[in-house]
Amino acid sequence: MFEKVLIANRGEIALRIHRACREMGIKTVAVHSTADAEAMHVRLADEAVCIGPAPARESYLNKAAIISAATITGADAIHPGYGFLSENADFAEMVEDHGIVFIGPTPAHIRMMGDKVTAKKAAIEAGLPVVPGSPGAVNSLEEAEEVAEKAGYPVLIKASAGGGGRGMKVARSRSELAEAWSTARTEAQNAFGNPEVYMEKYLGNPRHIEIQILADNHGNVVHLGERDCSLQRRHQKVLEEAPSPILTAEQRAAIGEVATTAMRRIGYRNAGTIEFLYENGEFFFIEMNTRLQVEHPVTEAVTGLDLVREQLRIAAGQELGYSQKDISFSGHAIECRINAEDPETFRPCPGTVVDYHPPGGLGVRVDSGLFAGAKVPPHYDSMIAKLIVHGPSRAECLNRLRRSLGEFVVGGVDSTIPLHKLLVENPDFMAGDYDIRWLEKFLAKD
Repeated sequence: MFEKVLIANRGEIALRIHRACREMGIKTVAVHSTADAEAMHVRLADEAVCIGPAPARESYLNKAAIISAATITGADAIHPGYGFLSENADFAEMVEDHGIVFIGPTPAHIRMMGDKVTAKKAAIEAGLPVVPGSPGAVNSLEEAEEVAEKAGYPVLIKASAGGGGRGMKVARSRSELAEAWSTARTEAQNAFGNPEVYMEKYLGNPRHIEIQILADNHGNVVHLGERDCSLQRRHQKVLEEAPSPILTAEQRAAIGEVATTAMRRIGYRNAGTIEFLYENGEFFFIEMNTRLQVEHPVTEAVTGLDLVREQLRIAAGQELGYSQKDISFSGHAIECRINAEDPETFRPCPGTVVDYHPPGGLGVRVDSGLFAGAKVPPHYDSMIAKLIVHGPSRAECLNRLRRSLGEFVVGGVDSTIPLHKLLVENPDFMAGDYDIRWLEKFLAKD
């Protein structure tokens, strides 16, 4: 096992990784920008290295500075968390070239799944079901028209290197296609430096279902069930739950087997999440995230497995030590992402936390680096906490979540706690009757 791990991230995920390392007897190195000098993960780590000024491109995205920090502190591994450099194949290669272990998949798999066109091709070859559409990039309007006619309108045009809804446009008819195709390419170029787009059939009311995978270096692969991430705003997840309210045990086992078989075929290692759209009983692959997910705690709650611990064990060359039949699911878990934003306008609200009181009690977990006096800088993602609640059933989980949200106090900055309070009282959500477009409609009415 590793002696010292450098955590190439910040905020709650850096603290989450630190805690797993500490429980395993592994020393930690925190890297931080000047804006995060007093952050909780910096305070608790065994060592801390400032890697640059506040802007992420000069600190948390500075590959050379991070590797230099690992070298001078003698770290034998780097955990990238999520976001920032976690899915940067060049960074993973640089880490390995310096004789340091990258806690994640191979650079080749990161590269394969990082490009949406390449990922779709790999998914098809691995036997994953995909949304009807173009087999690869669409490089001309004429080609786009042919794909749309074959798949049937409406169609979705997506950036090959994209994410978060950027470079994504819907064309509901031939008359809308030219503008949508051109706009998507322009947005893709501006956001990712790559204008390449591909096309898919636009599904009307799908759910967003993802399967958590763990794979070691010895050919062992298991799935840890699904997470339902359908409550989204502008293609960004707001709330996640496990298991999905709409899947049966048989459906879970079937799509889990498809996912694990695909990962064996491509030789994947470490943690990964295969994301699907689900509609009318069918699953369609949309992408794979080759990293730890923000919403991993709900899977931990229903399986009892520590995913960061498993990542560390796999990266150190250990076998999983269990098979699919050993994985069991208990109860229901829901995660609320708490952002420092105005709950109505969603305007970011950086500042100083004056009061902080997280909820507690049986089945309640809060992942956060907040404390009274903590600074919420304007330079990074606005998520400041994750509230994860577990209960024997979905109904009991919801009751516990309502109670926990009522106890949660974050003073000094606006937060999205009021939004979550509204969501858990909504009849549609309580019934599990929602899809990926439900939240946008709910907010428009409100």
